[in-house]
Amino acid sequence: MRSKRALRNIVTNLLLQVVMVFFGFVFPRVIISKYGSDVNGLVSSITNFLSYISLIEAGFGGVIQFMLYKPIAEKDERSINDILAASQKFFGRVAYVLIFYVLLLCFLFPLFVNTGFDWFFTASLILIISISTFMEYYIGWVYKVFLCANQKKYIVSLFSILIYILNIIAIVVLCRLDISIQILELVCALLFMIRPILQNIYVRRRYSIDLKAGNRNYAIKQKWDALAQHIAAVIHGNTDIVVLSIFSTLSEVSVYSVYALVISGVKKIVAMFYDSISSGFGDMIAKREDKKLSETFGIAESLFFTFIPILFACSLLLITPFIEVYTSGVSDADYIRPLFGYLIVIATLLHSIRLPYSSVTLAAGHYKETRNGAILECIVNLTISIILVFNYGIIGVAIGTIVAMLIRTCEFIYHSSRYVLKRGVMVSVRKIVVAVIEVTLVIICSNALPLLPNTNYMNWILNAIIILGLSSAICLSINIILYRNDFKNVRLIFRRALSKTKEER
Repeated sequence: MRSKRALRNIVTNLLLQVVMVFFGFVFPRVIISKYGSDVNGLVSSITNFLSYISLIEAGFGGVIQFMLYKPIAEKDERSINDILAASQKFFGRVAYVLIFYVLLLCFLFPLFVNTGFDWFFTASLILIISISTFMEYYIGWVYKVFLCANQKKYIVSLFSILIYILNIIAIVVLCRLDISIQILELVCALLFMIRPILQNIYVRRRYSIDLKAGNRNYAIKQKWDALAQHIAAVIHGNTDIVVLSIFSTLSEVSVYSVYALVISGVKKIVAMFYDSISSGFGDMIAKREDKKLSETFGIAESLFFTFIPILFACSLLLITPFIEVYTSGVSDADYIRPLFGYLIVIATLLHSIRLPYSSVTLAAGHYKETRNGAILECIVNLTISIILVFNYGIIGVAIGTIVAMLIRTCEFIYHSSRYVLKRGVMVSVRKIVVAVIEVTLVIICSNALPLLPNTNYMNWILNAIIILGLSSAICLSINIILYRNDFKNVRLIFRRALSKTKEER
């Protein structure tokens, strides 16, 4: 059952990431070409400031999901209702705080950020962009976490795919009309409101969950440790654009957001793998299947470090050429920054390397134990970015991110190895070293490739196929030899999952 659900989660999550990446490329390009880089920078800056609204989640997502593993495994409906009811109560209490935050942002944002636009233009965008975020947390959040804990994230992914496709269609249609950026954002926000509504309808029809019967005063353990981690993570994740918004210009924010857009697609593709199977880890931990956990994690880790070097070797070689094509014809900002492209890919690589280890650590509920690392990561990133932004601009904030990412990644590798998986750290270190060597080999060998001039999308795609072929040949040939047994086990797991799916049909 776990293998079958994991397969469904991986497939649907992969489709979702593809759709999200496509949406992510379409939307900023429409804004840049139709409204200009300053408007794109303003929208990106507002979105990042509004992301602090996610502090209302306060890291409860992981805590609640962890607490749900055991009652779901034991089919304890009473405990499930109590946990979800207590979660719903928490969000009701912070409603007024959120409303106050958005209104405060409407008045203070134009004072701290030199937007170049009038107050009404900026404030209206803030209000419109915040709509879907509120709906996500206040209507769909509780049931979304329940579905993820129940290893049914594929349901959430399917609903999300539908909404993103509708948004893409709406953007393509609306961009042909002479409409304001506010109307475009409003249509997108209204469409995103449909997703939590669909989730609620599905859960209420398929499960006997009654939040009214639950104990709204049920104690949520480790909530303050999760709060500290989440606040630190949100601040860390948005430090770069916030620092650039305050100490630099909106055009620089636009440059950063375009590169971040490209690399976020890569990050989401990487994250979807462990998002899809993390609930399986939680289920094993809840049932105390330590040996099974160690074996499954080892297989997933080897598979992960087979595709990570392929993905990031391609990213390092292709990100700046893609930006050249993507921003061709745009002259109001300098988007061609090769050094920044390399740095942001390296920062994302460090973040991606930690995912296997952070996934199993948080599935085990080790929030208190890893709290201080999250705070340190946030402080380091913020401090270095502010110090370096004045002399090095966008490069400075990227360096701050890299240093902070490195510290936190090392912590997760050490903690998960020693306290969750009960194995030596060198098991992970060896795999990381192999991955770095593979990326280096791909970059060296790429100099001999017959690449086309990077003048249009078709040439870029052909170059990408050539580079992908080279990186795949190098990385797969090395890893199939090194992780031979793990690859055999992966084939067996997929065959078993597929055969069970066929039998059900």
